[in-house]
Amino acid sequence: MDDLEKAILLVYEPGAADPGLRAQAMAFCEQAKSDPSALLRLCLDRLHRSPLVPVQFWCLQALHDAILLRYRSLPLADLPLLRSSLLSLASDHPLLPSSSPFLRNKLAQAIAALIRIEYPALWPSPFLQLVPRLPSADSLAVDMFARLLAALDDDLLSQDYPRSPDEAAAASRVKDSMRLQCVPQIARHWFDAVSLYHSSDPHLAAAALDTMRRYVPWIDITLVANDAFIPLLFDLILAPASPEQLRSAAAGCVLAIVSKRMEPHSKLALLRSLRVSRVFADPDLVVKLATLITRYASEALECYKRLGSEGIERSSSLELLEEALPSVLYVMQNCDEVDSGNVVDFLSDYVSTMKSPSQTQVVYLGQILEVIRVQICYDPTYRSNLDIPDKIGREEEDQMGERRKELFTLFRSVCRVAPDAVQLFIRNLLVNSIPSLEMNVEEVEATLTLFYRYGETVSEEVMRTGGGLLRELIPMLLSARFSCHSHRVVALVYLETVTRYMKFVHENVQYIPHLLAAFLDERGIHHQNLNVSQRASYLFMRAVKLLKAKFVPFLDKILQSLEDTVARFTSVDWTSKELKCSGSEDGSQTFEAIGLLIGVEDVSPEKQSEYLAALLNPLCQKIKALLLDAKAQVLEESSAKVVMLQQIIVALNALSKGFNERLVSGSRPAIGIMFKQTLEVVLQILVMFPNIKPLRNKITSFLHRMVDILGVSIFPCLPMALKRLLVENEPKDMVDFIVLINQLICKFNTSMGCLLEMIFPAIASRLFAILSSDAFPSGSGANTELCVQIFVKLIKDWCSNFSGEDKVPGFRRFIIEKFATECCLYSVLDKSFDFRDANTLVLFGEIVLAQKVMYEKFGDDFIIHFLSKGLPAVHCPRDLAEQYYQKLQGHDIKTLKSFCQSLIENLRQHQNGSLVFR
Repeated sequence: MDDLEKAILLVYEPGAADPGLRAQAMAFCEQAKSDPSALLRLCLDRLHRSPLVPVQFWCLQALHDAILLRYRSLPLADLPLLRSSLLSLASDHPLLPSSSPFLRNKLAQAIAALIRIEYPALWPSPFLQLVPRLPSADSLAVDMFARLLAALDDDLLSQDYPRSPDEAAAASRVKDSMRLQCVPQIARHWFDAVSLYHSSDPHLAAAALDTMRRYVPWIDITLVANDAFIPLLFDLILAPASPEQLRSAAAGCVLAIVSKRMEPHSKLALLRSLRVSRVFADPDLVVKLATLITRYASEALECYKRLGSEGIERSSSLELLEEALPSVLYVMQNCDEVDSGNVVDFLSDYVSTMKSPSQTQVVYLGQILEVIRVQICYDPTYRSNLDIPDKIGREEEDQMGERRKELFTLFRSVCRVAPDAVQLFIRNLLVNSIPSLEMNVEEVEATLTLFYRYGETVSEEVMRTGGGLLRELIPMLLSARFSCHSHRVVALVYLETVTRYMKFVHENVQYIPHLLAAFLDERGIHHQNLNVSQRASYLFMRAVKLLKAKFVPFLDKILQSLEDTVARFTSVDWTSKELKCSGSEDGSQTFEAIGLLIGVEDVSPEKQSEYLAALLNPLCQKIKALLLDAKAQVLEESSAKVVMLQQIIVALNALSKGFNERLVSGSRPAIGIMFKQTLEVVLQILVMFPNIKPLRNKITSFLHRMVDILGVSIFPCLPMALKRLLVENEPKDMVDFIVLINQLICKFNTSMGCLLEMIFPAIASRLFAILSSDAFPSGSGANTELCVQIFVKLIKDWCSNFSGEDKVPGFRRFIIEKFATECCLYSVLDKSFDFRDANTLVLFGEIVLAQKVMYEKFGDDFIIHFLSKGLPAVHCPRDLAEQYYQKLQGHDIKTLKSFCQSLIENLRQHQNGSLVFR
């Protein structure tokens, strides 16, 4: 063993030496590569003499790198030796039979790299020299040739990988030359190798078939799709004793032949000649050949579509397609390994070709529907996880949602071409589900889901009239009580489906009692699962919006049924983990539904007052009791009492949505008095707890509703409410406050004048405090630009253009004299206003926009003051002031922003702004 071999062993066995010695070994090996000619001879010599596997691999790797990376530096005189030696290693003087496969792979890669560069111009005959002559050639040569073809495909020929333009050109050159010179001989070799070794060495035969599969896409198809090859391939596929590896390799070749790109007439003839139907009779074989069968059916379908109106051949392609279809459906249902997305795409494509389905096609459509039903069923393993959703249950629900998307697209296609067949399919499912005690959760949920999805495809007219079997199906649904109705997923989809078909009930009022029962009994609002109950409240509210006039005769029954639900909503401990809800569906929609019902003018004034008092009085009493109890306490935002007060306000807000100003303040003033008294009680919460943000937010929302329905009778309540809402509010609170003020101004116009004059100083003071210099924080929590946006909105809403009369006297002067200079100029001159901070740049953009809005609204009033007093106060040169005016007149806000930033930076250099600001 010489020094090089010792160094190579140290490189490949890092644990055998200390790092320093190993580094020396690596340097020694690299030094050996410095002379390409010497390296070539060194490697070829060691490959023939050394028995050490690491040494052989190092030599092959070095040769591969030299060819791939330094071919131009190899001496021309050495290239014949390189070619002949590589051929010899691959054929007559091969690597040892016991050598590791990775050595043979590396040798194949080196030869393939040289072919890529030199074939055919410099090296015209490598394939003819390497192709094994069977039966005389030994198995090692067959194996080596298969590895070479595979390496060449991986490194150059395959289109499955992205290729550069140079690589694509080299691939075309090699393919064209191989077609002219050696592809027939290679195809003959594949046939001989498979015939000779399929019994004695299945692994070797499979390797030959694998290389054939790779080359089928670009060689002459008749070389492999012929009377010799096809029977051989199907013998390997169909023979019960065939090793699985060999069967799979043969099926891969047939798949490549089936997928070969060609014009439709030739493809159809090819598909007919294959007689793939031979595998359809064996279910086990169908599952094993799932990919082949689905691709065969897809190709038959493509022929059918491309042949257009050509009668006989188009009919023949349809015959092949429908012969394969049952096997495709069987694959979909029984083979987990197959890509279900591809099968669904194929089935969708097939259904889309139908105009008026034949009887045979209707049968197939029924089978497709059954496949869809099976595929959308949840795995029973997750039944308990889905009932009370945990992390596993939520993940399963999300994954099923993704899996169902393509299946529902297919379902809609079937609904489009055969609605009657779909209705019949759903009817049979429902008929079997309703009385059955054995029908499981997953099957019932899938049945209802399909019925729900069918509703997406039905016109409004068909929905209203109950076209087809819907007149039978919808009443069946409304009265259905499944044995597994207590499970969350069943109950939820049942309620969604009932909601989808409500328009039928609108036209068929005899079913209103059934609809109400579905929402109000244990299937809906009284369901044992809170998640279901809350969703039912929301859906019931939607039903009331559609059918409220028709629900009025049942009002007493409805209110009686909801009495316990109403009481529970405002009395339970909502801080409990079990009762916490997410999103807007918190059960308050029950109050909104009740409000919508009792707010209908068909309800007599006496009854309306009675119903409303029965709801408002207990809620107001509960507020008073909670305030009295909490008076001596310091309440936390998360405390049970605060949460309960929030729930009561939410309920009152929801309840009020059923009433309007015309009814409350006009035709039935007693209702208005009740709501005004309720508002006064609610505002006591604000008096006692002005700083608890969740309560303040809920009260602000309730005020919006009361402004809408009480009209001017709300005025006595406003001064105190607005004053309390200004206490220690933050920028977000101020935005909400300004929205409320805008609502009041828009609704009451000049009637708000006195009140605005009274509270405007407090508003301006609070806004200016928010905009002070220390209100420019940086980082993720910065949101000062909200404050500037408030002023921009106020300017737009309160100020008319130029000399018109403003809604709020004195506001225009305040903006021009205070806001324009102190916020839009002095504050940004301070060096704490850091243009390198992203949040500060956002704020600066809002400030520039504010200047543009002031110019558009105030014109000369703004610009004269800003140019004559604002800019001179910070010693701005006249030419820069004139440029500012020109930019302000333009329409490009980006240009204006860029100029303003450079102006501020210019003024800062003279330390003008900071001095004045202080």
